[in-house]
Amino acid sequence: MPIPRLLPLVAALLLAGCATALPELPAQPEPPVAFKEAGRWTQAAPAEAQDRGRWWQAFADPVLDALVAQAAERNTSIQEAAARVAQARALVRAANADRLPQVGAGAGVGRQAGANTATGAAPATLWQAGVQFAYEPDLFGRATGRRDAAALDAQAREALLQSTRLLVQAETAQVYLALRAIDVERAIVRETVQAHRSTLHLTQRRHAAGDLAELDVVRVEAEVAATEADALALDRQRATLEHALAVLVGDAASQFALAPADWKAQLPVIPPGVPATVLARRPDVAAAQSSLLAAQARVGVARAAWFPDLSLTGSGGFASPELGDLLRWSARAWTVSALLSLPIFDGGRREAGVQQAQAELDAALARYRGEVLVAFREVEDQLASLRLLHEQAQAQGRAVDAARRATTLSDTRYRNGLVSQLELLDARRSELRNRRQALQVRSAQFQATVALVRALGGGWDGPLRGDASPPATELARTRP
Repeated sequence: MPIPRLLPLVAALLLAGCATALPELPAQPEPPVAFKEAGRWTQAAPAEAQDRGRWWQAFADPVLDALVAQAAERNTSIQEAAARVAQARALVRAANADRLPQVGAGAGVGRQAGANTATGAAPATLWQAGVQFAYEPDLFGRATGRRDAAALDAQAREALLQSTRLLVQAETAQVYLALRAIDVERAIVRETVQAHRSTLHLTQRRHAAGDLAELDVVRVEAEVAATEADALALDRQRATLEHALAVLVGDAASQFALAPADWKAQLPVIPPGVPATVLARRPDVAAAQSSLLAAQARVGVARAAWFPDLSLTGSGGFASPELGDLLRWSARAWTVSALLSLPIFDGGRREAGVQQAQAELDAALARYRGEVLVAFREVEDQLASLRLLHEQAQAQGRAVDAARRATTLSDTRYRNGLVSQLELLDARRSELRNRRQALQVRSAQFQATVALVRALGGGWDGPLRGDASPPATELARTRP
């Protein structure tokens, strides 16, 4: 059989032998059947396909709604993540362009001389105009693999954008709720300052009448000054939170202000659902999965570098030593060529590329597994925190009631001269401590609820069960 007839068969065998397959991924981590800390929560239906962008409305606070909406429009982290998504999409379009024929047009002029020219050693001018064509068939899937990897990178960027949005929403809610908790705590401390000042006036009158020693007056003065210092420390904390909130909503700290107000937000109960939904809902887990698949595609691209390259090129146009004759039919010229190249020895460059791609795949797999484990841990952390904080809030509420009652009795007995000043101050210190601790516990419940929403990858559109604990304003009510 003549050799030319064997060429198609040899080419077919070569292509069949060079077919590449993506490396198989190891088994993925299996999600647990249920969260161990979810005993007191109602199981909810999975909500992967639902819009989870308005979970903060479960707190029923219009100011929070407005701040989150402003952060969505003006937060710089979200804007940067959106720009990264646009960049990744542009790379996908560029990778798609590599799979298509390239056609261009050009014109030029050159002057040349030498033995290899038609005019010999005499210099001559050559005018040229025409079109060029180039195409590299994707025989072994290199261009397709690069396109697939770029598309998966774009999906990862889109998931990271959603993750950034969720992070900014959660941080905005947490900072705002912490600021409102500070407002209530400042009211409690200032109420205590007023009570200490009333006691100071009474003590000064009794000292002037000769009923008490100067030491009693100094003690109350010290208590007033210490409580005022606590109030100033809370003012500093509030200013810091207000500045942080300004950055989150995209404003300058010098131009942003949020007036003190009552803490009207409601504490919802977020149903965690089942653990498997976390893998589908969390955008950071989705981003890690897309990055893993992109690394897998790049391993295939690196392996395909061992296979032959086929390039098809062509050009057609006109060439003439005279500009006036350039477009004549007799000046036409064209070329068509095909180039098949096969790597033989490259000093280990291609093998190093395969090893590098495989190492990146291993790293991406480890990152994905880490994201999954962290996701489950974060949910369990917040479920445990909410369960224990609920019990702590109940116990702390009983302590507040007892301390308030003790202060009322001590104040009455002190005004009647039945107990010492030290007993009254101790009772007031105990009440202040317990009321502030109760407020801090409730604030921690709000923080843990927002953290649970973030750990679950978002909220739900359906109604959420409310919390039975008293509102925060109850903790700051004026003592009778």
